[in-house]
Amino acid sequence: MVDTGLEAYRFSISWSRLIPNGRGPVNPKGLQYYNNLINELISNGIQPHVTLHHSDLPQALEDEYRGWLNRNIVYDFTAYADVCFRKFGDRVLHWTTMNEGNVFAVGGYNNGSLPPQHCSLPFGVNCTRGNSSTEPYLASHNILLAHTSAARLYKEKYQDKQHGFIGINLLAFWFIPLTNKTEDAIATQRAKDFLIGYDDLLGIAGSRLPVFTNLESNQVKGSFDLLGLNYYFGLYIKDNSSKLSMEVRDFFTDMAIEVSACLTQFPIVPSALQELLQYFKQAYGNPPIYIHESGQRTRRISSLEDEQRVNYLHGHIGALLDALRNGSNARGYFQWALLDVLELLDGYVSSYRLYYVDLDDPDLKRQPKLSAHWYSHFLKSKGVSSDGFLKLEKNLTALSHDHFSQ
Repeated sequence: MVDTGLEAYRFSISWSRLIPNGRGPVNPKGLQYYNNLINELISNGIQPHVTLHHSDLPQALEDEYRGWLNRNIVYDFTAYADVCFRKFGDRVLHWTTMNEGNVFAVGGYNNGSLPPQHCSLPFGVNCTRGNSSTEPYLASHNILLAHTSAARLYKEKYQDKQHGFIGINLLAFWFIPLTNKTEDAIATQRAKDFLIGYDDLLGIAGSRLPVFTNLESNQVKGSFDLLGLNYYFGLYIKDNSSKLSMEVRDFFTDMAIEVSACLTQFPIVPSALQELLQYFKQAYGNPPIYIHESGQRTRRISSLEDEQRVNYLHGHIGALLDALRNGSNARGYFQWALLDVLELLDGYVSSYRLYYVDLDDPDLKRQPKLSAHWYSHFLKSKGVSSDGFLKLEKNLTALSHDHFSQ
């Protein structure tokens, strides 16, 4: 990280590692692990940005009361957050309660692609438990309540002393109408509402959508200092309102759209990121935003010449600068990610990383890809010339490939 020139590093705390039973005694080894990590980052001038929940719930709480489907999770999550604020908040200034809270609810409780793999036919794969028509909305409701409770605790008990910030993270695409038809434009806005808006879903989901009290609604609206966005690419949207006539519906049929996307390698359309930030500026009062994840997906191969990732970084960092010039309140950009590791959805098939890891080497040797050289060069040169334009050199062959520690 130091050799690359990173100024900040985002990581998630495992609730299961810190408090194995979900509540009660803290695991001293887990506490030591995170203290060591945070201290090492700070000693090297790297800011820790911490996420409290990343698809990882102690099994005891899932077994006891079905985890995020039960309102008891609000109290247990708040108690867990309290431990983290108390133990690490003297050194951590940037907190995120949930990673991709919107997608976690859908993947975990609608199509079964994420833990705890709840779904029901015909909406999921290998469904053994769950209800895709109701559970994603119930989980989303409890996620927002838990986030709000933890954020309120931080603001009331810790913020004045620790001077930090707290928010929530969402997966965000930029949706583009496939055609100029009015139906596709309406469907595109509907997709934005379903992924981000939530309050606008009642007219479609009806009684399947839990209702916030007025007090809860006001607390949710004022519950964040920052918003984290995981952004990778844009999607073209086509209306499919015929899905709304289905007798049994899930989150996706409620959305009533068709989408097109390239899953092997993401299209490089930097203007989509700029449009997304502009949308948050106009629709949501220009909140402070951190791009928590953004990067290019490629096949996991041994080649270190990942020019597509360089082009992706080049374009999207440039788009971020354009958004800032247009008044966006964006505060930071995190590249996903540093090293080749096991990806949640497709294992070792794909890679988003700057550094190649040789899994056949007993020492797991790390080698910088072309993108690592490019990104380091950008960070260390501060990327912007005196006239304000990005200095993003494409030809990096002169850079030494042994400049980095292995």
